Amino acid sequence: MKKSTSVLITLLSVVIALISLRYFVAPDTVPLLKLKSPGLYRTALLIHAGAALVALAVGPLQFSVRLRQRSPLAHRRLGYVYFAGVFIGGGVGLFSATGAEGGLSSRTGFFLLGLCWVASAWIALSAIRRGDVAAHRDWMIRNFALTFAAVTLRLRLPTLMAAGASFHDAYRTVAWLCWVPNAIVGEMILRGRTSTGRPQERTREPIENRSTRSQP
Repeated sequence: MKKSTSVLITLLSVVIALISLRYFVAPDTVPLLKLKSPGLYRTALLIHAGAALVALAVGPLQFSVRLRQRSPLAHRRLGYVYFAGVFIGGGVGLFSATGAEGGLSSRTGFFLLGLCWVASAWIALSAIRRGDVAAHRDWMIRNFALTFAAVTLRLRLPTLMAAGASFHDAYRTVAWLCWVPNAIVGEMILRGRTSTGRPQERTREPIENRSTRSQP
């Protein structure tokens, strides 16, 4: 991936994460919250938004070669923060999706997004814990492509509404449009890295073994 593309992705991720803080500091400015009556679904939406913005802000740092090389411990610790954001945000998001605005289409789209988001994170985490760096990196690309749905949703929803769609019609569309193209782009990136002959990643000792060995 070109450096300019990486910078743009990082910038958009941080900006959207900061904008998402309005869910907590200015909830009256969030149209989606206005549609939710106080109760379980509103609470779930807030938890999902909070956890997801953490994952969105931390995610780009995990692809920094400089961070991985200079401070593997920081990379690992930030990784666990990222995974916590995904597992909490995705897990609660599965419940939140069942009450999404727009009916069955929106609910199905967001539920599948949550399912794929949590599953890909689990596979990525399992890979690094057994020492398979290459598989971990591939699945992290797939996973962050889904995390980035938070950005594409906020870009495409107002675009669809500006084109004349009602909120509910736009929301039904964006429930799929915010993440399916991202997943396809993620696979294209992986295929591109393979076709250009990316260097083979050395398989490292599983984390469990390293932790056990470090104990007295």
